Formats: sequence, structure tokens, C-alpha cells
Amino acid sequence: MEAVGGSSGAMYECLLFDMDDTLYPLSLGINLACRRNIEEFMLHHLHIEESQVPRMCLELYREYGTTMAGLKALGYEFDNDEFHAFVHGRLPYELLKPDPILRNLLHSMPQRKIIFTNGDEAHAAQVLRRLGLEDCFHGVICFETLNPPVGLGSDGMDEGQTENVQTQILCKPSVQAMEAAIAVANVDPEKTLFFDDSVRNIASGKAAGLHTVIVGRETLVPGADYALSSIHNIREALPEIWEEEEEHLEPIIQPAAVETVVLA
Repeated sequence: MEAVGGSSGAMYECLLFDMDDTLYPLSLGINLACRRNIEEFMLHHLHIEESQVPRMCLELYREYGTTMAGLKALGYEFDNDEFHAFVHGRLPYELLKPDPILRNLLHSMPQRKIIFTNGDEAHAAQVLRRLGLEDCFHGVICFETLNPPVGLGSDGMDEGQTENVQTQILCKPSVQAMEAAIAVANVDPEKTLFFDDSVRNIASGKAAGLHTVIVGRETLVPGADYALSSIHNIREALPEIWEEEEEHLEPIIQPAAVETVVLA
């Protein structure tokens, strides 16, 4: 993707946001509902022994970044879209309510703003719509961005290489996923601020050269430059996001609607 605007002396030129449990609190229960759906998929679609499912789900998440990535790595075969439809399509999205405070904060930030989520495109669209934030971002980097369908952009790839694409999922917290997102967004990591609720993702983001903000904690974690107890505390904790704009530029009036695109 072509970068918006040229190089400037601004401290930050892009803000990269995780979505789930970052733009809304973990306490809503979406994460727990998602884990239950994953366990049901493992039980009913992959026919994994019921007594093994909870432990296996957690261990794969810890080792591979997502349970889905772990299942693929172990050789389980299933359609990615079917998995996402089962796991995300049945979530209690009604728990997510419009957040006008966050919406106003995002619209007031002069930098490019991009979502970076392990979730699929449909899930990202649903969450942003429910929160009333669908026009607050310049793009979305999601599952499909880093894991395009087999055959797209793979001319000349032999069968062995195709199988490798199918079974290896690129996702946070791998540094490779971070670097891929940076490349897709076409940003300078030294001028990019990365917000995430995951300690592992923050460490990987720092390893990839990003400035990092752990969300949902009051104290710093390894690799974090800033800590936010809530995403709503951005202005108090990071006034420099606005300072450059206030000192050197005329006020920007945010358009009423900005098309959000999936970056690929």
C-alpha cells in the first residue's frame, strides 16, 4: 500500500491498533465466547477427544499465537472460512456498543490509523461497525491480508510450496507477522505507534522496531514504551500524538466518512 503523505518531522506518522480486547475491554466477554466456540469446533468438526480440547486449545494458542495456527501446524485439515464463520460468526456481537468517546479521539488524531488483527475480514468489519468506528481507520490488516487464499500471488509455486502455504498460518505474535504488517502498511516502524493488549504481541512489536503501547494494564510490560489502563486514556498518556499537529499545522476537519479498506 502506498503511504499517505510524505516524510515529516512528526514523532509518529502512523498508529497501528490491535482490535479485540484493545478497542473494547476484555471484561465484555467476547474473548471467552470466542474460546468456547473454538473448543466446540475442535470437538464437533475435528473430532478431538473432549477431555483434551481445553488443554490443547490453550497450549496451541501459547505455542503458535492462535489455536487455529496450531491446529494447522499439527496437520488438521479444515477450511479457513468455515473455521472463522463458526468461531466468529456465533459471537455475541450485541455486547459491543457504539463508543463515541473513542470515535472522537480517533478522528482527532492526525496520523494514519490502521487496524492489525489476527481476526478475519468479516469479524473486523462487524466489530468496527458495532463500535461505530468503521470510518475511523485508513485500512485493516487481517487474517486474509497475511494469509491470502492459495493461488493468489503464487504464480509458479509447486505443490510442495502450496501445501506449505496452506498449513502455516502467519499471525501475531510472530515477528515475521509484525514485519509483514509493517511492509503491507508501508510505514516506518520508528515513526509508528503500536497498540495491543497482548504482552507477547507487544514484545514482538518492539522486536520489529515499533514503538509500543500495552492496553488494559497500568504498568509497563517487557517491550512496552507506554501503558494504558484503557484505550480512552490515550490523550492523557500520549499527548505527543496531538502536540505536533497543534504546534505546526492548521486544525484538520475529519471527513464525515472515510472508506475503510482491507490492506492486501
